[in-house]
Amino acid sequence: MLLSLIPLLAVMETAAAQETGNLVLVAGRTCKQVSSCEEAVELWCGGYRRADADSDGIPCENVCRSVDQVNEIRQSIGC
Repeated sequence: MLLSLIPLLAVMETAAAQETGNLVLVAGRTCKQVSSCEEAVELWCGGYRRADADSDGIPCENVCRSVDQVNEIRQSIGC
């Protein structure tokens, strides 16, 4: 039952985000699946807290290299 609600919740969150302009966590995405630091920051800002598991301010260190880079992206996307 719970698993069948996940797609519905994702659609509801996406619709709400489009209305408010907020970023949304895409269900099932992880750091291994992002190809740019901007994607990683969007994932992190969307609620995927494991993206910065060591709490150093750099999500998905496989694509993001510095706090300055992350902060610049956060500012540009409004996170």
